[in-house]
Amino acid sequence: PSESGFTTDVLALYDWAKARSGNSSILFWGHSLGTGIATNAARKLQEERGVQVDAVVLESPYTNIRDAAANIPLTMIYRQFPGFEYLILDSLARAGMFFRSDENVKVLGCPLLILHAEDDGIMPPKLGRKLYETARKAYKDKSKVKFITFPEKLGLGHDYISFHSELPALVKDFLNMK
Repeated sequence: PSESGFTTDVLALYDWAKARSGNSSILFWGHSLGTGIATNAARKLQEERGVQVDAVVLESPYTNIRDAAANIPLTMIYRQFPGFEYLILDSLARAGMFFRSDENVKVLGCPLLILHAEDDGIMPPKLGRKLYETARKAYKDKSKVKFITFPEKLGLGHDYISFHSELPALVKDFLNMK
């Protein structure tokens, strides 16, 4: 798997869905690592084809893969050792893995919804907030960018936002704003 391969796959799926969807809206929804793929595909679609996806929804996102790897709890113990940056962070770049959602959202024009649970123990909510702030600064129409956090007491963590009973209504409300 590669970053460009993932992006190519999403664009092929988009073409397939678009050919069969009539006038239905198509949005890119990415979770965790998939958020970088979703923003890559949306940007590529916009820049190379002049087409905007109807919306992008990012669930438990990060700014870029380097920030994610430097902040996830799994790497906490290794951060103290010499060579962590070279062995882990730089190796992602050498492998062509960047997933620069922070750069991608600066050029997107489609509605962007960012979802993050405050008790996410995998992807720190601060990365979702930072991505939101980056997008908010870049978007001309600030109403197209929304950040929804889910309180810790709900226990949604990293994987269960999609199970929240109010999520369909929240997304529908967001899509109706565009």
